[in-house]
Amino acid sequence: MKIIISPAKKMNIVNDFLEPKGLPVFLEETQALTNYIQSLSYQEAKSMWKCNDQLAALNYQRFEKMDITRATTPALLSYEGLQYQYMAPDLLGYEELDYLQEHLRILSGFYGVLKPMDAVLPYRLEMQAKVALSDGTKSLYKFWGQKLYDELGENELIVNLASKEYFKAIEPFVEEKVQFVTIIFNSYDKAGKLKVKATEAKIARGEMVRFMAEKRIESLEELKKFTGRNFRFQQDLSDDLTMIFVQK
Repeated sequence: MKIIISPAKKMNIVNDFLEPKGLPVFLEETQALTNYIQSLSYQEAKSMWKCNDQLAALNYQRFEKMDITRATTPALLSYEGLQYQYMAPDLLGYEELDYLQEHLRILSGFYGVLKPMDAVLPYRLEMQAKVALSDGTKSLYKFWGQKLYDELGENELIVNLASKEYFKAIEPFVEEKVQFVTIIFNSYDKAGKLKVKATEAKIARGEMVRFMAEKRIESLEELKKFTGRNFRFQQDLSDDLTMIFVQK
């Protein structure tokens, strides 16, 4: 079984907790993207990132001096979005971290696929960013192609906790023999209708990953027991491709 999640936009360098266990597998491809971004003017990079001047300046400076082989922060600690905050990797024990290292994969527009303990540097490059690479490639989905799915290895089950932007990089290549199940967290709005509330969904994804690590989850039946953030599995709303959890 593999669990796939999205990265977070906000990142940091953390050197005082855990040592990384290696470098990302697609370092050659990441270096090619680094070279491309370093060739851009500030305005071109800002346009690609679609962010304000403060964030553009920060990331432009990061790429100017970036050496991806000198990263020292494990990916699981570097990302700082809500999902990662509620995953609380700094509170997990070694057995839980070993479980995540085996089962969890972070999809990235810049690094491709990351194991939790891969050494990374802060960057900004979303999977849906528009690029103009030297070979004519204008999409990171095309740049990565089937490599990301193949890197997941032989699996009977893939649990998808990634956003649509990122699972689109995997979904077209999933083989028929593989059970690919997307987890959806629904909450009631003021009108009493079910909808995905982005903040609650991000938090629930993080809590579910932590739950899976703590309980060493290996099957969907075990996963149905998740009750974080007062979400409960709804069999009547679910099917073979989706597992729906509703916040009570």
